[in-house]
Amino acid sequence: MKQLWYTRFASLFLLSILFSCQSEYAKLEKQELSSGKVVNELFFGLELGMNRKAFFETCWEQNRQGVLTNGPTELSVEHSLTLPSGNPAKMRFYPKFEEDRIYLMPVEFQYEGWAPWNEELSVEKLREDVVKLFEDWYGPGFIEVSNADKSQIAFVKMDGNRRIRVFKKHLSVVRAEIVDLPVQRKLKEEDNS
Repeated sequence: MKQLWYTRFASLFLLSILFSCQSEYAKLEKQELSSGKVVNELFFGLELGMNRKAFFETCWEQNRQGVLTNGPTELSVEHSLTLPSGNPAKMRFYPKFEEDRIYLMPVEFQYEGWAPWNEELSVEKLREDVVKLFEDWYGPGFIEVSNADKSQIAFVKMDGNRRIRVFKKHLSVVRAEIVDLPVQRKLKEEDNS
């Protein structure tokens, strides 16, 4: 009897250690993916799962209204905005498609007056600004995740299938990636097989 009690206690203890070692992000991801909730909203009327033609039509209409313009490269769309800090910035994006549907929306932000000596417009402040903007757009719930030595820090939010990550790309640019995580995982599995 004591042996059975000890075995059960040890098993429960080991399970609790295993689950407590699981990162906050891993728990969040598992919970959101198992919820069955589908969230496809991006911004400016764009959505995950939108086909290429609808993407171009939506951008064209937003361009006609003066909301979006052509970006500096062939495949980029640009939006000028004022971030929550009051600083003007550029937002540039262009989606990745799978089977002619958006599954990943990389977005890059840069302060308009950025200079390496201007600490008020540092990439760390820009990342804070972008997280605040995204909390306005997508709601609270961003968590900080990092590698072991904290040299790479990202802020992540999961809503059902949609994962949003915000991180420093380089000295003056913050990148956000909004992805339909089940589609991305499927693509990685196909690449690995």
